[in-house]
Amino acid sequence: MTRPKVDLTIVGSIGIDTIATPTARREEILGGSVSYACAAASFFTQTGMVGVVGTDFPAAFRQVWENMNIDLEGLQVEEGKTFRWSGVYEENMDNRTTLSTDLNVFENFSPELPDDYRDAPYLFLGNIHPALQLHVLEQVRNPKFILIDTMDLWINIDKEDLAKVIGKCHMLTLNESEARLFTGEQTLGKAAKQLLAMGPEYVLIKKGGNGSMLFTRHNVFLLHAYPLDSFEDPTGAGDTFAGGLMGALAASGRCDEDAIREAMLYGTITASFGVEEFSLDRLQRLSREEIEQRTAEFKEMCRI
Repeated sequence: MTRPKVDLTIVGSIGIDTIATPTARREEILGGSVSYACAAASFFTQTGMVGVVGTDFPAAFRQVWENMNIDLEGLQVEEGKTFRWSGVYEENMDNRTTLSTDLNVFENFSPELPDDYRDAPYLFLGNIHPALQLHVLEQVRNPKFILIDTMDLWINIDKEDLAKVIGKCHMLTLNESEARLFTGEQTLGKAAKQLLAMGPEYVLIKKGGNGSMLFTRHNVFLLHAYPLDSFEDPTGAGDTFAGGLMGALAASGRCDEDAIREAMLYGTITASFGVEEFSLDRLQRLSREEIEQRTAEFKEMCRI
């Protein structure tokens, strides 16, 4: 059997962001869920990007991905402007206010996977409309492991399609408030139990600066975030975490619980580097050796 061109396919949004934090403001920088996730995954495995940009998309941004050896066969270029988002973060860096959202070419995005991508054993469906996630699932051939992400918007406006997607994935990831919103349960344990009953083997609940929780039908795994003295920009942290997780999982060639726990650790560490600077600036200069060093330090912190 011929080896697939990519081991991991990632589908999501690509954007040009303007971001203000308590320490700085940056205009027209590279963003989007698939951008962060692919960058993180690229440290571990051969990754294919599926997203859409406009004809205004800077060549320098595309070069960033090429320098990280991300496969861009699935990148669609449409006439018009690239998706743009702007927002402001509060002092705690957790809460943010969206100032503007211009979907542009992303409004009519219909993800089409190159034939080579359809055989990739690992698939991460980033936070896009559930109908589009279903469209991608119709194109893949016998994936080994599927992770999907979602958000409160889709829970509010298309819960029915989202439920279908959840039933077709191996692992669902969402944050605390989204888990409570979807299930109506206030405790995360009860919320996860309800979500697991819908079909996935794993539910991963993101807790921001407090780490993450992995739920199975029999176990719970808690992982704290890596303690940073300071950071510049939390945008894309969840996507960086998920991309690093899926990249490490694909590199392992496994999808059992032990492998997922180890992959979560790598996702956490990769995300800890990403938030140290805006956009992909820190990830561009990051090395696998730095990831391994910080991973070893974190394991020592957690040792009993």
